[in-house]
Amino acid sequence: MQVERDRKVATVFGGAGFIGRYVVQRLAAQGYVVRVATRDPAGTRFLTTQGRVGQIVPLQVSVTDPAALARAVQGADVVINLVGILYERRPGDFARVQGEAPGLIAEAAARAGARRMVHISAIGADAASDSLYARSKAQGEAAVRAAFPQATILRPSVVFGPEDQFFNRFAGMAQMLPFMPVVSGASRFQPVFVGDVADAVMVALESDAALGTTYELGGPRVMTMREVLRFILETTRRRRRMLEMPMGFMRFQAGLLEKLPNPALTRDQLLLLGRDNVAAAGVPGLAELGIAPKSVEAVVPAYLRRYRVGGGRRDLATA
Repeated sequence: MQVERDRKVATVFGGAGFIGRYVVQRLAAQGYVVRVATRDPAGTRFLTTQGRVGQIVPLQVSVTDPAALARAVQGADVVINLVGILYERRPGDFARVQGEAPGLIAEAAARAGARRMVHISAIGADAASDSLYARSKAQGEAAVRAAFPQATILRPSVVFGPEDQFFNRFAGMAQMLPFMPVVSGASRFQPVFVGDVADAVMVALESDAALGTTYELGGPRVMTMREVLRFILETTRRRRRMLEMPMGFMRFQAGLLEKLPNPALTRDQLLLLGRDNVAAAGVPGLAELGIAPKSVEAVVPAYLRRYRVGGGRRDLATA
């Protein structure tokens, strides 16, 4: 790749995803040639406008193919793994994609002589968890540490932003349903802005203190699930009764939904919803990275406005 010879190179796995697009944008602004390693290069076309011609390079890569991984990271200064899934399309996907693949990526990065590696995990990663998702996240962290000990691991709480699948999903439910279902209403979350997570990645690429360190990333406010849903209803101006859903019924429903190609809810996700998802006391976080987190109240209303009656156009007309 002629364009890369005299420039710093970043390989980003999962660069076309929710967090990835923000990371790619920041890397391009810092002058990196960005290789976006993905199963679907055509799906990365929208990213090319984030940089100059030839600066953002899509690569078709399977994260379980060591040879493809080696090609993707050859000559890379930094390697970033953002790959993650919320449910399994086939049994064992969590183990393959979130458990084993991070180690393969880290091994390839180490062999290629990459200067830095950043791996995105999640708060709640736990080898002893009942959740396959949480166990695979812990397995992935351990594999990264074994192959690339100086890697930085970032564990965000629920990530919010215009393209998120958290606030948007529940706002869509408020738009369609005559009531707002509440599942595990007392569980606590610490939503963190996607831009802050991307900024954390960029700091980790340069900070010596970040070498070999694990950070837990949470926003400025801890919210229960019930508070999240109430905030969504208030923001979208939807008058809906909040209805507590029996867990047994939800497990039954999730079991049925799992048969769909893109399930809205799975039994594994119910296990995650039943546990707090907040940054642990004493663990480094955004503050140690020099980042002042943005609040839900400062960001979310702007993109949830479209779920109001009339799509929020009346509010814009009178603003």
